[in-house]
Amino acid sequence: MARKIGQKLSDQMGQPFVIENRSGGSGTIGAAEVARAAPDGYTLLAIDSTYGMMPFLHSRLSFNHAEAFRVITITAFTPVMVAVHRDSPYRTLQDLTDAARQNPEKITYGSGGVGSSVHFATAAYELEAGVKLFHVPYRGGGEAVTAVLSKQVDVVFASPGSAVGGATAVLRPLAISGNARMPALPEAPTFAEAGLPGYSVTHWSGLGAPRGTPPEIIERLYTETARALQTQDVLDFFASIACLPGGAPPAEVERLMAEETVRWRRVVEAAGIQPQ
Repeated sequence: MARKIGQKLSDQMGQPFVIENRSGGSGTIGAAEVARAAPDGYTLLAIDSTYGMMPFLHSRLSFNHAEAFRVITITAFTPVMVAVHRDSPYRTLQDLTDAARQNPEKITYGSGGVGSSVHFATAAYELEAGVKLFHVPYRGGGEAVTAVLSKQVDVVFASPGSAVGGATAVLRPLAISGNARMPALPEAPTFAEAGLPGYSVTHWSGLGAPRGTPPEIIERLYTETARALQTQDVLDFFASIACLPGGAPPAEVERLMAEETVRWRRVVEAAGIQPQ
């Protein structure tokens, strides 16, 4: 998503937007580098939902989590889908929930590792449904999906894009977060339709800048990004990976991030996840 938006911004603004990967530490390494950068609009952060989880994963951060960045906008929202293998005995979300209540920690789920977005999304389901599953961490979310495809684990909470394409014939989506079904997966009911209306986890991606970046630069970047999000090729790209376009102004996104931090604190405390 960052590469797609970066290319559009390059075209619109006549400036090269170069995407540099700084992986590791659940996003903290890349975030720390941008936090140290000059607040001049030339170094941005591709930020996502995991930012709200950072304080609960790491006992110490090298930057001020609450103050280090100004968020420019959310570029895309990605619903959370819970899916099982087509051969699974769980045909509905209620089937899964009932079985999990009757057999605590017997049903297995895969994630991209302890503290990953999939881990947190599943922990939020456990809290809302009043169940306890058995966690099997992998090295990435893709491996967790593969584990369901190969019947190594029972269930996975993943992005809907994981079930689009070849995996559709093997995965059975039980529910999807959000207010409406997705055209790419019309057979997947919303969590509300499936009997768990309180589950509202939706992942997001966006752009941020170092705190201290002048308001006029933030506004220009927001305006250009919002414009890019309305172009047909971006809309088509997001649809192909089962995402919804964002475009909210900075002040609205700041409120969302504050709410996210409160939400994940509640989930972490219930799940007993300890910062490292």
